[in-house]
Amino acid sequence: MNITLMKKRLRRLYDTLYKTFGPQGWWPADTRFEVIVGAILTQNTAWSNVEKAIRGLKAAKLLTPSAMYRVSEKKLAAAIRPSGYYNIKAARLKSFLGFLFTDYGGSLSRMFCRDMPALRRELLNVKGLGKETVDSILLYAGARPIFVVDAYTRRILSRHKLISEDADYDTTQRLFMDHLPHDNAMFGEYHALLVRLAKDICKNKNPRCGVCPVKKL
Repeated sequence: MNITLMKKRLRRLYDTLYKTFGPQGWWPADTRFEVIVGAILTQNTAWSNVEKAIRGLKAAKLLTPSAMYRVSEKKLAAAIRPSGYYNIKAARLKSFLGFLFTDYGGSLSRMFCRDMPALRRELLNVKGLGKETVDSILLYAGARPIFVVDAYTRRILSRHKLISEDADYDTTQRLFMDHLPHDNAMFGEYHALLVRLAKDICKNKNPRCGVCPVKKL
């Protein structure tokens, strides 16, 4: 598919989803740190469980970098228990905080002043943080123009023959990065709309193709 046609198809997909579902208001959080914590906690669990864990952290007054850095890993794990895999996730949060305080003095502002490619490489070296988590942090907490790819995105694009079924994370991400303006607000909305489509209609099993707003994309 030529570049111009791909650009048009990706833009039409976005415009149709936005017209159908409207703005998604994602990522729901009060602070940048809450976004980061949510991005780590949402691994392998439903968002409803993350919300319970976030409420627990707020109640325990642990939802700041300094408070979470000081608390023991055991107490942190107890506070995020509703998120599932809480011991593993507590260790991942501690790994991120160790990086934040060691390299940036605990300052998110200083961290996000780092140029994006360098910061992305640093975050990917933090134990337990994969590409989807890191890119969610960069996009939603750092307002950096990078597209977040997940299983929902790959499912939708492969069904529309925009990528192959075995396309990896980087290949899928480049599709958006190479054919759309680097606009963090649009990237965030686009990702959220794809998630909405996949959850409501383009399901893994028994997709509702008859009511899909982009079936003729």
